Amino acid sequence: MTSNKTILIVEDETSIATLIKYNLERAGYDVLVANDGKEGFELALNESPDLILLDLMLPSMDGMEICKELRRQKKNIPIIMLTARDEEFDKVLGLELGADDYMTKPFSPRELIARVKAVLRRFQSVPHEQEKRKYYQFGNLEVYPERFEAFLDKIPLEFTPKEFELLVYLVENKNRVLTREQLLSAVWNYDFVGDTRIVDVHISHLRDKIEENSRKPKFIKTIRGIGYKFEEPKL
Repeated sequence: MTSNKTILIVEDETSIATLIKYNLERAGYDVLVANDGKEGFELALNESPDLILLDLMLPSMDGMEICKELRRQKKNIPIIMLTARDEEFDKVLGLELGADDYMTKPFSPRELIARVKAVLRRFQSVPHEQEKRKYYQFGNLEVYPERFEAFLDKIPLEFTPKEFELLVYLVENKNRVLTREQLLSAVWNYDFVGDTRIVDVHISHLRDKIEENSRKPKFIKTIRGIGYKFEEPKL
C-alpha cells in the first residue's frame, strides 16, 4: 500500500541513509536520497518532496544552511532535522530557521515513522470542494485550516507547518488567554518540554506575517507574565 508521499533523506552516512530508506519504503513512502548538502538542496528544489529528513552535519552545505535557504526561497516543505547525540544543536535556532521537528540519533524505525506521519498529517491540506469548508475571518485576515491557507487583504501568506498549526490553535481559541505551556503542549505536544522560548519565536514569526505592525499587534496580544491571546481587531 503506497502513501503517494515522497520523502527526501539528506544524510552523508550511507549506512544510516540506507536504513532510513528501507524503513520508509516498508511504510509505503517513495524515497529520494542525497549524501551531501548541495545535492540534497538541489533535489529539494527540483523534486519538491513532501518532507525532508535533514542531517545537521553535512559536507558542502550543512543542514542549517539548507533549511534557511529553502525558507528564504518560500519552499515550505516540512523538515525534520536529524542530529547526533553528541552534536550541539540549538533547538530554537533550528526552529527559527524553519525546521518543524528534530530527532536525535540513534532513533528507532518505529519512532521515525511516527514522527514522519505526525508532521505530514499537520501539513496535509484538503483540496476537495466537497470537504468541510470551515474557515475563520477576522477583519482583513482569513484562515482556512483544512486547506492550509491564510490570506491578508486577499494576498496569500506563507507559513511553515508549525507556524500554521500555532495560528490555527490561536484562532480556534479566540479571546482565551493561553499560557506558553498550554501552547507548547498543544502544538509541540511531545517535544521541547519546558522550553517556552520556542513559543515566543513562533509568535514573533506569525506577527511578522499577519500584523500590519508587529510591534503594535492587533491580532496576537501579549498577556504579560502569562502568555498570549488572539483577538478580533476592533473596527
